[in-house]
Amino acid sequence: MVNTKAVIPGSFDPITNGHIDIIERSSDRFDELHVCVLRNTKKTGTFTVNERIEMIKASVAHLPNVHVHSFNGLLVDFCDKIGATTIIRGLRAVSDFEYELRLTSMNKKLNSRVETLYMMSSPENSFLSSSIVKEVAQYDANISEFVPKHVEAALLEKFNTSTDK
Repeated sequence: MVNTKAVIPGSFDPITNGHIDIIERSSDRFDELHVCVLRNTKKTGTFTVNERIEMIKASVAHLPNVHVHSFNGLLVDFCDKIGATTIIRGLRAVSDFEYELRLTSMNKKLNSRVETLYMMSSPENSFLSSSIVKEVAQYDANISEFVPKHVEAALLEKFNTSTDK
C-alpha cells in the first residue's frame, strides 16, 4: 500500500468549525494529513502563528494521522519536503473557485507532481470564515456554534469581551 500524504494550507486565523469539518473529512482519505499554517510576513494576524498552531492541535487532537505545521515559501516546495502529493482546498461558494483555480494553476506549473483536490464545505458551514467569526466576536455576539470552545475563549480574551451571556 502506498503511503499517501496530503496538505491542507491556510491562515487559520482562527480555525473554525468549517476548517475542522474539511480536516476531519480529509483525514479519512489519507494516511497522513498535514495542516499547514502560512507564515505571511505581509499580513498581521489576530493570533500569532504559534497561537494558531496550538488552537489547531487542540481542535484535531482526536485525529491521530493529522500533523500541524507552519511554513513559509512556496506550498509546493513544502509538499516536496514532506513527500505530499496532494493539496486539499475547501470551497464554500462559486466565488471561492476563481481564486482557487488561479492558485492551483500556478502550483501545477511550479510542480506537476502535486495535485489539488477541492472539497465542498458542508452546507451548515458554507457561510463561515475566520474573518466573519472575528468580526462577530468583536461585537460580543455568540460564536459558540462557529468555533470550538477553546477558540471562542481565545477570541473573547483577544477582544476583551465578556463570556457572560
